[in-house]
Amino acid sequence: MADVAQLPGSRSPWHMALRFGLYFLLCVFAVYYLLPLFVVLSTAFKDLDEIRSGTLLSLPAELNVDAWSFAWSEACVGVSCEGLQPYFWNSVQMAIPAVLISSFLGALTGYALTKFRFKGANVVFAMILFGCFIPFQVVLLPMAQTLGWLHMANTIPGLVLVHIMAGLPFTTLFFRNYYVNIPDDLVKAATIDGAGFFTIFWKIILPLSPPIIVVTIIWQFTQIWNDFLFGASFTTGGGQPVTVALNNVVNTTTGVKRYNVDMAAALIAAAPTLLVYVLAGRYFVRGLTAGSVKG
Repeated sequence: MADVAQLPGSRSPWHMALRFGLYFLLCVFAVYYLLPLFVVLSTAFKDLDEIRSGTLLSLPAELNVDAWSFAWSEACVGVSCEGLQPYFWNSVQMAIPAVLISSFLGALTGYALTKFRFKGANVVFAMILFGCFIPFQVVLLPMAQTLGWLHMANTIPGLVLVHIMAGLPFTTLFFRNYYVNIPDDLVKAATIDGAGFFTIFWKIILPLSPPIIVVTIIWQFTQIWNDFLFGASFTTGGGQPVTVALNNVVNTTTGVKRYNVDMAAALIAAAPTLLVYVLAGRYFVRGLTAGSVKG
């Protein structure tokens, strides 16, 4: 790869000015996006007296974790004062199976639409793709009726089913666009050797799929964990996910408003998605890049 600094004209005053302007603009954007996170994080470690006497951008005099423990186990969510802990585990029970099942079904559907093309495959894919563009608010009523018929209303399995159905168009799109670039000759050769539909899927297609699997899992986990609409619409009381509980913590006002608890609760609710991006963010970019290069 050529070194940009060695290209003709790369050290001209005009080039240096453009580079300085680009770096300055990137720094401004970085500060703009990180400043709210800094305010939330610093406020979560302050006590109420320090919040009242200091400024919004001041650092905490010492790291006080009382707000974190209070938000986790004692904060009032509506009339229940058990903290975010039970609702956090509700989200874990909802997100993990919904992510795994929707990703698996998306891989299977994308594989069938690209390597075992049947009559009307393009129409089926277009119908599935149409689901990506339908606002979720439109499907709330039919989803509620379906959950009622299945006796899964106000349950974690009901939310899992809803997120699988809502995420399937996106996972199918991801895997279909990735698999269409895998040579068909691999499937034909395996078919001649006697391999069937699922044998080819497990032993040939899936081993070639780690980049798009990572992309899909990160995308689905973020969408499902951060969902508020389905959780608020289909669950009540102790069956709500952490995002709905966070809203109730912030809007439950009894006595003095504890901003440090609100900020700590927000960071607790956001911690899993932040952790996923910190640990697997580079693999997410690599997966997207791999798909774009093949396309």
